[in-house]
Amino acid sequence: MDNIPILEKEHTLKLLRECDAGIKTAMNSIREVLGNINSAALRKALTDSLNKHEYMKNEIDAILSRMSEEGKEPNPVARAMSWAKINMKLLENPEDKTVAKLMFEGCNMGIEQVSGYLNDYSHADSRSREIAERLISTEDELAQCLREYL
Repeated sequence: MDNIPILEKEHTLKLLRECDAGIKTAMNSIREVLGNINSAALRKALTDSLNKHEYMKNEIDAILSRMSEEGKEPNPVARAMSWAKINMKLLENPEDKTVAKLMFEGCNMGIEQVSGYLNDYSHADSRSREIAERLISTEDELAQCLREYL
């Protein structure tokens, strides 16, 4: 990546880091709710989504490593608030519907954020943009699946 324009490299790095933080947030949330699911189909949908997120995370890690860069950790305050919200809601109402609603909200937030990053970092390279678009698609696919549990 040494022979690419500075703006492209900067946008690529920023987009990958934001996607990395978003993927970590999604993976943490999915792992947090997996033990509270009764439906085998819902558990499979979330596990499949978790696997897709892990695959994209590995792709991002590999690209960042080649750039001699590191990923981005999710905001600790946002992470703590997410953990608290998930656990309070599940304590109140430990049903698949609650899990689906929480995950559905997270999917929509992820779609909105990553779409914004694609716009903000429009000069990122095509590989990074493709990963971001796949992340949006993965979130949308899970949200579609979750609708039947709302």
